[in-house]
Amino acid sequence: MPSVWFTTDFHLGHKNIIRYCNRLLDTVEEMNRTIVERLNTLVKTNDILYFLGDFCIGPKARAVQLRREIRWKKIFAVPGNHDKDTRKLTQEFSWLGNLAEVSINGQRIVLCHYAMRVWNHSSHGAWHLYGHPHGRLANLDNSLSMDVGVDTHDFRPWHFDEIRNRMKARAISTVG
Repeated sequence: MPSVWFTTDFHLGHKNIIRYCNRLLDTVEEMNRTIVERLNTLVKTNDILYFLGDFCIGPKARAVQLRREIRWKKIFAVPGNHDKDTRKLTQEFSWLGNLAEVSINGQRIVLCHYAMRVWNHSSHGAWHLYGHPHGRLANLDNSLSMDVGVDTHDFRPWHFDEIRNRMKARAISTVG
């Protein structure tokens, strides 16, 4: 059975993101290589990846080339604010729309590039996974929401089981 992974905010090709997010890398090439290598090491060819936006900065051709360096087949994507050209890659990604709801092993999950205070079924145990703040948004201890960006996890994607273990430790929010 394939594993399920979540990640966001690669910003491949984006030189300034190294400084903005204090990514301890010297060059954009090193950043691109680090992210792609860690993904390819963990995620197997038939695994499923949910990508929550901001794949690449730059022209469509660059995004296509970078996507081809990533070996797994199926990437479901929610667009981010920097995905203007990446959204044109209809062969490379399965686009879900700006907000998506999925169910994995019976767990309802709301996916969006942006963090939300409440989401569909948030008071009934649904999780919310997001990106965009690059780990700079304070976690709410009793919230079943989580930033799954590469800046929160040493440039690695989050495995479904890792997320489930974190969510088990949190109280269910009663905001409805």
